[in-house]
Parts: sequence; C-alpha cells; structure tokens
Amino acid sequence: MDDIDALRARIDEIDARLVALLNERASCALAIGHLKEAAGLPIYQPAREAEVLARVGAANGGPLDTEAIVRLFERIIDEARRLERMAAGRRETAPGDRTGTVQSHGYRDNDRSADDGAGE
Repeated sequence: MDDIDALRARIDEIDARLVALLNERASCALAIGHLKEAAGLPIYQPAREAEVLARVGAANGGPLDTEAIVRLFERIIDEARRLERMAAGRRETAPGDRTGTVQSHGYRDNDRSADDGAGE
C-alpha cells in the first residue's frame, strides 16, 4: 500500500503542476483574445488549431496514444477559445465549434456552475 500511496502523492504533485501550466496557458489565451479584438481578427482560427494539434501529436512519446493527446488538446483549445471570446467581449461561433456541447463535469471557473460549452 505504501507504493500506491507514494504514486498517488506523485500524481497529486503532477496535477498541481498541470493546473498551474493550464492557467499559465489560459493567461496567454486571454491576452491573445484582447490582441485579436484590437486587431479585428476572428477568435476561431482553424489553421492555428490544426498546427497546435499536429505539434502536440508529434511531441507525444506515450504511454498515452496520439489520439488521446489530440483529444485532450482539443478540449484545452476549446477552453482557450472561450477565454478569448470572454476577453474580446463577444460570442463568435465558427464551423466545427463545440458550442452547445455538454461535458461530463461542465464546471466553469471556481463556482462549479455548468459550462456553456462554447470554449476554444
């Protein structure tokens, strides 16, 4: 049981680092949203999203398969797009956008309210 407890403690530490990194990434997305708004650029940029997904898929060394990594990053990008929209003060919908989808937990911010599914 000590081995399990040690591994769980390690997972807890990794989770804390992941949360910090995801929030650092989200801060960048907010800044990008402000810059896109100022420049009159659309929030949804499929070429950039495809580039990110290809890059993270190529960087994957397992044990998660590439499809799993891509799915995780699709969700991360969904949330980044939602933050960009919030920063830009608009709700732009694009082809392939997941607006209206329901996630298994659907939490937004720290208030545990249901997410509207309109994220990057």
